This record gives sequence, structure tokens and C-alpha cells, in this order.
Amino acid sequence: MSQQKGFHVAVVGATGAVGQQMIQTLVKENFPISKLTLLSSARSAGKVVEVNGQEITIQEAKPESFEGVDIALFSAGGNVSKELAPEAVKRGAIVVDNTSAFRMDADKPLVVPEVNEADLHEHTGIIANPNCSTIQMVVALEPIRQKFGLKKVIVSTYQAVSGAGAVAVEELMEQTKSILAGESVEPKILPVKADKNHYQIAFNAIPQIDKFQENGYTFEEMKMINETKKIMHLPDLQVSATCVRLPVAVGHSESVYFEVETDGVSAQEIKALLKDAPGVVLQDDPENQLYPMPAHCVGKNDVFVGRIRKDIDEDRGFHMWVVSDNLLKGAAWNSVQIAERLVELGLVK
Repeated sequence: MSQQKGFHVAVVGATGAVGQQMIQTLVKENFPISKLTLLSSARSAGKVVEVNGQEITIQEAKPESFEGVDIALFSAGGNVSKELAPEAVKRGAIVVDNTSAFRMDADKPLVVPEVNEADLHEHTGIIANPNCSTIQMVVALEPIRQKFGLKKVIVSTYQAVSGAGAVAVEELMEQTKSILAGESVEPKILPVKADKNHYQIAFNAIPQIDKFQENGYTFEEMKMINETKKIMHLPDLQVSATCVRLPVAVGHSESVYFEVETDGVSAQEIKALLKDAPGVVLQDDPENQLYPMPAHCVGKNDVFVGRIRKDIDEDRGFHMWVVSDNLLKGAAWNSVQIAERLVELGLVK
């Protein structure tokens, strides 16, 4: 891990699904690290993990853990971020936070590098990483917004259970085995561990991700709505979302309907735009049944887009299908990408 020139990087929540992906992504992307500090709750402290041939002992995350840290990647839950991110900043670190703790704070940038990298210049120590389902959607929409404008977005998501953590993936696997064996299941995690009712996810679709709000939308749906407007700097954009959990382990899929501000745009023009868009892979050949699928996106950093077609009734309306690895572009890779851009832009001391 040691390099002469590099940064002291801390990963908070190092034992979680996203934390582990963050560590792997830092190694894979060859991020310049002089020292890697792995932090977690007291429960996991003391565990030894091997990173790139080097053994590192996981330490308990405390305010003093951030002495000398340049960049801290957080993915240990909102409460931990609220408590420790300001402590890290106080000690001179720049925090990239993967929870919803700071996303809607007016003074904290919410960044997807392909969309609003310039907002990094405005940071005051904490940069928020958006929700996984928002990230892949705005990466696909941004090139379209730049060229043709964007007036309206209606999205339905088909989200993987890993978005609810490793325990949810385990629950999916166990339930699937039980049902195939003709045994009964007792759901404990999904849709929301802290909510009162739990439903089977195997062989099912659950139209609830996170808790319901007073307006009838779930917190996940409101995250997509509010974050999209903030990232794209379009407070008046019309956005609506329905978020659904499917029995898929990794990889979120989305059916996105959008309306542009320009008349007479063709589906072909949209495809041509996305073919060269940063972070996007176009997979759109209906004749040969080529379209994105979650099973094929696992372990890849890109956002895959296909099924692009014009709406039959609305001249400015289009439909597309967007798929991405929710643990990578939706979390770990976007966070590491932000760290890379901070270095490139000379924003890390």
C-alpha cells in the first residue's frame, strides 16, 4: 500500500458491504495512498484484514482516529457520519460521506463527478455521495440535459437487495432455499428492518424502500426526487419516483421516462449522445436483444443504458432503461472517483 507520494486515507465502516468495496476500489484504481486506516464500530475493532498483501488491524472509529488523515471515506450509517465527520474535518481531513446525513444540506456539495464536478470547489470539508439509485439516473440524464434541456423525469426502480446491506442478501438466499425446499419463511429484514412489518423478498417484488413519508412517498423516493434537483441545479425540474425492491442480489435497474425542452429530437440522437457520454455504456440493439441487465453489470464501474425509444404520444418524451452495480457506481466507485477528482483539482492539502 505504501507509496512515497500519497495520501493518508481512512475508511469508516470498513467491515460493511460498501466499506469493503471502497477498500477494493482504492486498490484497483491505484489511488495514491501513503497510509490506509480502517475504522469501524467497537464490535469489529481488532479484526485483521489483508489489503493488497499488507495486514491492517481495524480500529474503533473515534474523533482522534482522524489525526493526520487527508481523506476520509464514510459508509457506516448516518448517525456515525453526523457524529464523526465534523470531528474528521476539524482535524484537517476532507470527508466523502456515503450516507444521507448531509446530502440535502445547502452548504454541502452532493456530487456525481460526471455531472457536477465543479461543485467540489465549494466544499467546506464534507462532500456528500448521493443515493445509489439517483447516481446512475443522473449520469444517464446529464448529457441529454446539456444538449436538449430537461423538463420532467418519472422513474420506476427495480432495486437489488444489497442496497439494504449484506444481511438482506443473506435473507434473500435463505428464503429462496427454504421456499424451493417447501419450507416456510419468517422475514426479518425487508422492506425496512426498523419498520413494523416484514415480507418475503424471494419470488416477490416489494414496492417499499425505506419508510413512508406523510405525502405517500417513501424516503427513498423523496431522496431521488430532491437529490436529482440538487445535483443538476434544476430546482424546478419535475421529478417523480416509485422505488421497488426485487429478488436480485446486486445491480439496480430503472425505467426512466423523461421529457426534453427541445422539439423534434429523435431516439437516434439520444443514443448518439449517450454512446460517447462519460461513465455510460450504451447497450441498445433490440434486433439482437441487446439491453442492460443487472446480472451483467456486477463488478463494473459504468452505468449501462438501453431500450431508448421515443414516447408514442409525447413528442418531447422518451423512455430508457438504466442499470448499474449499486455497490460500485452507486456507492464505492463514486466515492473514490470524488477523492480522485479532489486530488486532480488540487483540493487536497
